[in-house]
Amino acid sequence: MPKKENLSPQKPRLIAILGPTASGKSSLAFQAAPILGGEIVNCDALQLHRALEIGTAKPSHEQREQIPHHLYDVLEPDQYFSAGNYMIRARKVCREIASRRRIPIVVGGTGLYFKALLEGIFVGPGRSDVTRDRLREVARKKGTEYLYGLLKRKDPEAGKRIKGGDLIRIIRALEIYFTTGERISDLQSQRVPLKGFSILRIGLNVPRSILYDRINRRVAEMFDRGLIEETQKLLANGYGSDCKGFEALGYRQAVAVLRGELTREIAIELTQRDTRRYAKRQMTWFKREPEVCWISDPGEDRLALEKLLQLVQRGCEASS
Repeated sequence: MPKKENLSPQKPRLIAILGPTASGKSSLAFQAAPILGGEIVNCDALQLHRALEIGTAKPSHEQREQIPHHLYDVLEPDQYFSAGNYMIRARKVCREIASRRRIPIVVGGTGLYFKALLEGIFVGPGRSDVTRDRLREVARKKGTEYLYGLLKRKDPEAGKRIKGGDLIRIIRALEIYFTTGERISDLQSQRVPLKGFSILRIGLNVPRSILYDRINRRVAEMFDRGLIEETQKLLANGYGSDCKGFEALGYRQAVAVLRGELTREIAIELTQRDTRRYAKRQMTWFKREPEVCWISDPGEDRLALEKLLQLVQRGCEASS
């Protein structure tokens, strides 16, 4: 094991490890934490949920016992948690870790959560299910394009930022407008970046052919380890097939197998395909992130750890 680094930045250090699913982020964080004196902070929206183990590829319980892990298993499978909620909770955790003179190592693949933590996000009004249901009904009858046109009239700036096919974000922006009278673009301009940390962003950009092979193998292993049985247990415990936790790739396909709508083999193929597509979207998002130091090796590789330590030592970072 490499010698523990003697790190003494003027500000507490924060390391963010980002990248697509199956690139080895959690493994890299687990290897780096004892060397750097770090504690791991989850930045994966679905790993926040309890009872979703296999399909979310959480760190093992043994790993969580060896190194302090934070923000895992803090929500019920059907519990909603916004990016604003995550920002508040994760910033508190990172400051607590820094107060112990240890390094928060934030790891995950949810780009919006990274953005909320590091750059800030407005904490908007609570959900209005009545308004959302009305807007969904309008979209069903008149189409997403109609709602998008309405958004561009009510909040032109938000209309520029949100894509025309992104129904979820269109509805959220209109929900805020109709329930508060305020435009989401005005609220978002009030974002406050994370202050008081020396931040190093490290991204894993594994070659696509290698990443896709890793995804295919991981998905097959998830089904071999009992993803369908885990899904069946959750359903038996009263969680509906539309609950938040089942948004993790693989669970929807497992539900379809249990209903007799898919064979196990087809479910695996569909999950592999959808996961590859998701990884591509993740990389598109992360490529837009500022000041990322990219590593092209999978996180489990010794070379990835060596490169991370070199980046830390060199100070390839941005203070805030």
